[in-house]
Amino acid sequence: MNEVIQEIQPSGIRKFFDIVSTMKDAISLGVGEPDFQTPWHIREEGIYSLERGKTHYTSNSGLMELKVEIASYLKRRFSLSYDPDSEIMITVGGSEAIDIALRAMLDPGDEVLIPQPSYVSYLPCTKLAGGVPVPIELKEEDEFRLTVNELEGALTDKTKVLVLPFPNNPTGAVLPKEDLVKIAKFVCDHDLFVITDEIYSELTYNEEHTSIASLPGMKERTVYINGFSKSYAMTGWRLGYACAPERLLSQMLKIHQFAIMCAPTTSQYAAVEALKNGDADVEEMRDAYDKRRKYLLAELRKAGFDCFEPGGAFYVFPSIKKFGMTSEEFAETLLKEEKLAVVPGDAFGACGEGFIRISYAYSIENLKTAMIRLSHFASVHLK
Repeated sequence: MNEVIQEIQPSGIRKFFDIVSTMKDAISLGVGEPDFQTPWHIREEGIYSLERGKTHYTSNSGLMELKVEIASYLKRRFSLSYDPDSEIMITVGGSEAIDIALRAMLDPGDEVLIPQPSYVSYLPCTKLAGGVPVPIELKEEDEFRLTVNELEGALTDKTKVLVLPFPNNPTGAVLPKEDLVKIAKFVCDHDLFVITDEIYSELTYNEEHTSIASLPGMKERTVYINGFSKSYAMTGWRLGYACAPERLLSQMLKIHQFAIMCAPTTSQYAAVEALKNGDADVEEMRDAYDKRRKYLLAELRKAGFDCFEPGGAFYVFPSIKKFGMTSEEFAETLLKEEKLAVVPGDAFGACGEGFIRISYAYSIENLKTAMIRLSHFASVHLK
């Protein structure tokens, strides 16, 4: 068997999810999946496409009607300009876009700067593409924001790509525009490429999201990745997209052609409806997440946890260092004693040790029950 595959560890997120599924009365705050149903008008459009017999392949790069809607959406929301015909492709979730972007750009030995804690796919996908992942440790005292100083410390003559995972999973950190301007200058000065994963771009609470691809000189060296899972509660539809300069996107499309063919047709028709008429749905869900975010922060601090205020996504990342346990020990003991599942912080990189990730993509009723259990656990174990 392939040695690289054997060395890659399974996702640390799913481990606790699988255990919870076998436990009666257990509550999981571990999986980053909206508890909302996909809005009915979006589901209805998917159903209607099946009723009309729209069950054939689309173009490899995706349904043109959907790509046109994506271009319109990105222009009005984030001031991004992409040609639907040559600079946008539809993928099977944002995860496929991450994978094929790295495979299209990396030669063996090329280094990829990966700020951590961050989504679990970046590092293994880099290895699968023959690249060398270079983790950059983000710090709680900086609100888990990426700084140019950290980039300078990680740069070598083999650095080719910077991954920008903001708004961030698992920390909820965001990068304000003034930070992005400095990072963009660094990227241009050192002739790097960027993969910006903006799947949580609609879920920011204190300020409007800015894409690095909208800054001067960045579009031509950036792969912009987004999707429908988080903003529109469409996780099971498995639909994302990538935007990039034609010379790069055409190479990504080759991989997509041979590995995937095209994204699910039904999902693509549903996504057209989401972009055309889903703004109110996004706003309603964002408001609900914001209420949950504020509730969790208040309750965590009341229970004795140190936790910075996340500005995006739907996660909090409290410190558990004062409990005298590793993240893994904390999560396992909490699950055993209180039937409450969270994700150990080190599942998102070694620097996540000493933290846990709690998702608030769950109903407020579930969160209230969970916080009663977590508060009890803290009262027993807090030293």
